[in-house]
Amino acid sequence: MALVNLVNMAVLDNPTSFLNPFQFEVTFECLQELDDDLEWKVLYVGSANDSTRDLVLDEILVGPIPVGVNKFVLQADAPDPAQISKEDLLGVTVVLVTCSYKEREFVRVGYYVNNECPGQEQDSAAAPGQEDPPPPRHPLDISQIVRTILADRPRVTRFPIPWTNSTEPESSSNPPSETIQHTSNSNNIETNNDPTSDAMMNDKQTMDDSMIEEDDKNDGMVSAE
Repeated sequence: MALVNLVNMAVLDNPTSFLNPFQFEVTFECLQELDDDLEWKVLYVGSANDSTRDLVLDEILVGPIPVGVNKFVLQADAPDPAQISKEDLLGVTVVLVTCSYKEREFVRVGYYVNNECPGQEQDSAAAPGQEDPPPPRHPLDISQIVRTILADRPRVTRFPIPWTNSTEPESSSNPPSETIQHTSNSNNIETNNDPTSDAMMNDKQTMDDSMIEEDDKNDGMVSAE
């Protein structure tokens, strides 16, 4: 049995500027006293094709953890644009929030992120009769990029770990349909057993860049605010 259960994660300050920090209000329940702190980490997928471009935005230790329901705001700086290729600055990517106990990750929450720059789409649109779009008329202004996190479409993945001194992981006999409640509405977020970042980036290839269309084929996704 897991000793820490994620109850809710709310995205704050969304949408916002690309340069503003990420903010997540995290609510979790601790069922008994823990021997160690919890490690929370925020990762930004810098490239869909190169995992070495993944950026760790922040890592924090939270503890000691009192028994019961706990809430805090997890804040991480925005990714450094210099570490992201120009072709990956705009469009859809993924941000991950993970939690580990004694260096063992037990829960991961992934969100799609859409970065748009007003006017950039019009500048890069191909003119009638042209096969290729012209280069942008103006250099990309990072401060003008708007970052939107699809807060209503998280993918949650849980991992069994040993919570005591035993080397054996906890039993995975619980049904895979475990859910955490999304407190902004009455819907539940389904748990998915696939590796979150890989699964989300695979799903991303079939999604429209606007991220508006429904994609009912993706397990672990919700479509209501």
